[in-house]
Amino acid sequence: MKIVVAGGSGFLGEPLVRRLLARGDDVAVLTRNASHVRAGRPIEWQGPWKAEVAAADAVINLAGENIGEGRWTEERKRRLIASRLDATNAIVTTLQGGTLINASAIGYYGPRGDEVLDENAPRGEGFLAELVEKWEKAAQQAPPSVRLAILRFGVVLDKSGGALAKMLLPFRLGVGGPIGNGQQWMSWVDREDVLRAIEWTLDHPSARGVYNITAPEPVRNRDFTRALGRALHRPAFMPVPAFALRLLFGEMADEALLSGQRVTPGRVEGEGFRFEKRTLDESLRGL
Repeated sequence: MKIVVAGGSGFLGEPLVRRLLARGDDVAVLTRNASHVRAGRPIEWQGPWKAEVAAADAVINLAGENIGEGRWTEERKRRLIASRLDATNAIVTTLQGGTLINASAIGYYGPRGDEVLDENAPRGEGFLAELVEKWEKAAQQAPPSVRLAILRFGVVLDKSGGALAKMLLPFRLGVGGPIGNGQQWMSWVDREDVLRAIEWTLDHPSARGVYNITAPEPVRNRDFTRALGRALHRPAFMPVPAFALRLLFGEMADEALLSGQRVTPGRVEGEGFRFEKRTLDESLRGL
C-alpha cells in the first residue's frame, strides 16, 4: 500500500512509519524538515508533495504543534490552530480518492466532570474543544470519494515522550503525586494500542467517521499517580497545588491539567478492535 504520513517524524508518527514499513508498505513522510525524518521517504511541504498525496492509497494526518509545550499565549493559540488547519486544508484539497485518517483529540469534549462520553457526546467548552472542532471540520471537507476516519486520541502513554515522559523524573525522585485534588478523569491509551488502532482503521474499509481511541478503563488522576508510583516502586503522595499550575500555565492548567474527560471507545470496540493494554497497570508494567 502507498501511504503518506504527515507528521511522520514525531512521537506517534515515527513508530507508526516503522510499523508500516515493517509490513511492506511504501511510506512517504510529509515534513517541513527532511533532516528530522529517520524512517520512510521524506517529502517536504515546500517541494512537489501534491503528486505523492494524490497518488497515495491512504494519507495519515498527524501534523500539529504539541498542545502541552508551554503557556497558551494568544500567539501560541494561533500557532496551535494554524499548525493543524493549514496542513489539513492542504491535504484535503489535494486528495482525489483513497483513505484519509485524521488525528484528533478528546479535548473535543471539554471539561466534563464524571459524565461518561462516547462519540455521540456534544462538543464541550473551552479553547481545546473549539480547536478540535475546527480541525475535524477541516478534515470533513475531503471529497466524497475519500474514506474519512477521525481518531480522537486520549492521553497517549509511552516512556519515550508525551505526558508520561514528563512525569517520570519527579516520580523517580520520590516527589510525584496527584495534580490538584486528583479527582479529574484521565482517559489514557498505550501508544502501542494507538498504532494498532491506526493500522486497524487503515485495513478496514468499513471504518468511517469518528472514533474515540482511549483505553476501556479511564482512571482518576489520583489513581493514575498511584499506579505510576507502584510501577516505579516510588511514593506518590506529594500533590501539585492547583494555584501553582495556574501561575505557571494559566488557561492551559484549567483545561488540560486540572480537569479531564471520562471517555469510552464504544465505536471502535463495537466494530471489532481490541485493546491489548486494557488496564493502566498493564500498560505501565509494559512500559
